[in-house]
Amino acid sequence: MGGLGVIALGLFVLPFLNVGGFSYFRIESSDMGDRPFERFSTYTTSLIAIYSLLTLICGLCYAAAGMSSFNALNHALTTISTGGFSTHDASMGQYAGNLAILWIGTIFMFIGALPFSILILLAVAGRLDALRDPQIRVFAGYVVAFVVAVAVYLRVSTGMPFTVALSHAAFNFVSIITTTGYASQDYTLWGPFAVGCAFAATFLGGCSGSTSGGVKAYRFLILYKLLVNGLRRFVYPNSVASVRYGDRPVDDTVQRAVVLFISAFVVIWLIMTILLAATGLDLMTALTGALTSLTNVGPGLGDQIGPSGNFANVPDSAKWLLSLAMLLGRLEILAVLVIFTPAFWSR
Repeated sequence: MGGLGVIALGLFVLPFLNVGGFSYFRIESSDMGDRPFERFSTYTTSLIAIYSLLTLICGLCYAAAGMSSFNALNHALTTISTGGFSTHDASMGQYAGNLAILWIGTIFMFIGALPFSILILLAVAGRLDALRDPQIRVFAGYVVAFVVAVAVYLRVSTGMPFTVALSHAAFNFVSIITTTGYASQDYTLWGPFAVGCAFAATFLGGCSGSTSGGVKAYRFLILYKLLVNGLRRFVYPNSVASVRYGDRPVDDTVQRAVVLFISAFVVIWLIMTILLAATGLDLMTALTGALTSLTNVGPGLGDQIGPSGNFANVPDSAKWLLSLAMLLGRLEILAVLVIFTPAFWSR
């Protein structure tokens, strides 16, 4: 229900609130102007059917790779929803030696972080051109960059066989980036470079209209275009260059919403870090705990809440703060903040 609920929120509710740039991602594909289906009921039925079918296929693949039927079903449910909850205390570390299971998880976590509007266009309407969505390329690009960099680092620094290094790097970093939160190993033991990459990857997230959390790929793409245009204006003050998403111009409202979201994200992250530190948590736990809750990743860094730890022993007051941060992050922050704005109630 959580996975489907987040997709519905991103596709059907937030666009009409015009918060966080979601007005750019309605039922239409973000780089095509025509509607995929004329009837809303057809779209909704297709969404539920594809989501259920992906969960079933994922479960069958897990079972075929060696999981029991009970574990395969439960892990399939939390893989497609990018929820990450496991039936084992060791999370997917229970299957660390089974590379087939790790790759199945990697593939289906990646699929869960793709825009479901694109998956519906692809599966139902046969629209291969839907895969040209710019945010998919950005998402895939930073996934590949982190996975390959960490796999090479593990091979060079630890002597781990490259196939094993690639498998664990792919699984853990796709898990972090898609905000699933599975872990096959304690990646904080892989060395400073890997830890730094894990910290950076926690910010990223998947695509709009997916089950994943985080800042999301399309915001980074628009922010990058804003930065490039801003720097160009320093050199050519009188130049006029529009911010574009694929072949479409991004209007000022969407640009402003993206900047507002990222600004609000940073401010709330810092406030939550200070409040968590006030409950007695050390700086690393407070800093990464606030971040991982806002992005809905799950594990933070450090001995207490790292991939081999959990939040069981944090103070109750900290649990309430972390719960609030998780809700804010999952509801895209601005959708919650706008409710507490006096102007919202005076309309």
